[in-house]
Amino acid sequence: MPENPPLAGIKVVDFTRYLAGPFCTQILGDYGAEILKVEPVEGARGEMGDESGKDTYFFLSTNRSKKSIQISTKSAEGRGALQRLVDGADVVIDNFRPGVMEAIGFGYEQIAPRNPRVIACSISGFGASGPMRDTPGFDQIAQGFSGLMSVTGTAASGPTRVGIAICDLLGGIYAAQGILLALEARHRTGRGQRVETSLLEAIVSTLSWSAGIYFDTGKTPGPAGNHHPLASPHGVHAASDRPFNIACGNEAMWHALADAIGRPELKDDPRFSSLGHRIGHRAALTAEINRALASNTAAHWIDLLNGAGIPSGPIMTIEEMFNHPQIAAREMLLRLPHPVRGEFLTTGLGVKLSETPGHVTRPPLVGEHTAEVLAARGFSDEELTRLREARAIG
Repeated sequence: MPENPPLAGIKVVDFTRYLAGPFCTQILGDYGAEILKVEPVEGARGEMGDESGKDTYFFLSTNRSKKSIQISTKSAEGRGALQRLVDGADVVIDNFRPGVMEAIGFGYEQIAPRNPRVIACSISGFGASGPMRDTPGFDQIAQGFSGLMSVTGTAASGPTRVGIAICDLLGGIYAAQGILLALEARHRTGRGQRVETSLLEAIVSTLSWSAGIYFDTGKTPGPAGNHHPLASPHGVHAASDRPFNIACGNEAMWHALADAIGRPELKDDPRFSSLGHRIGHRAALTAEINRALASNTAAHWIDLLNGAGIPSGPIMTIEEMFNHPQIAAREMLLRLPHPVRGEFLTTGLGVKLSETPGHVTRPPLVGEHTAEVLAARGFSDEELTRLREARAIG
């Protein structure tokens, strides 16, 4: 661990599960916060484990850089131990439905009188208020509800989900941002506060031009497919061996593209003479460009077009991407030792800090740090023995 990670000294009690919440606390943990992942004594990791009892990659991909503590929230003894941890925490985070934290005794109004500096973050499916506050929310439900699926895919495919759990992941990122904002505010006020986000709010806030088209025209946009709705040519095109991306961001790039592919006459074609005309005749323009590109490979065209100042790039598989030298150069594939798996592969840090860098540690084994964490918080050996005998801790 670097000597001065940016969140060193920040203590987080993490009640989260599934994806959005664990992704949030993983971000905080990667940058030095001490994440105490609260796991139930009653049973293993549930949906996170496979039939053999081993952790799945669903769990492993969002639970590195944390400490695992097994404490029962169903017993008075377990809740008492948790209360001592919460009393000394900077952040308490959950992604239960609204009201669950209050039911187990750890809602913001319950913990703030004992710890006025605490920041209580909650991530839900649809938000803590409104007619859908109690509606269960998973990523695909939020993708559909938000309008995202209606602008993803093509007219032929119909509504299409994004290939990753984008609402969950954005919810986790926004929660981490909200916590950092609240920590900064605490420097001035000396007090914590409540932080709330949801899968729905996270994705709606990022609809950008799709929302803008509706705001500007009053018409709901249709599926964008593989081409940018506000630019042309800007999307997927076909070379002789495989498709690749071309992104013309202005008229100069469009003119350079027509010259580079050996079709300078396209610049004078009235159908393609302005951005509006090119968008209106996108299918015809795509066909003309693809006809020229069919004479050579994607690699040839990518090198040629990038050399001419026209942004172009391959459409790679996950395997191809992780084997690319740029990924190695930016340390976006990390290899860590793991006591069960032998080697643990994980993605690198999305943000690099020159003076206070982050650091990744492997995901914890279930309950691996229970005794260590509680002893560091003042629990005696006798107390730990009593809590184990009562099945309040694992």
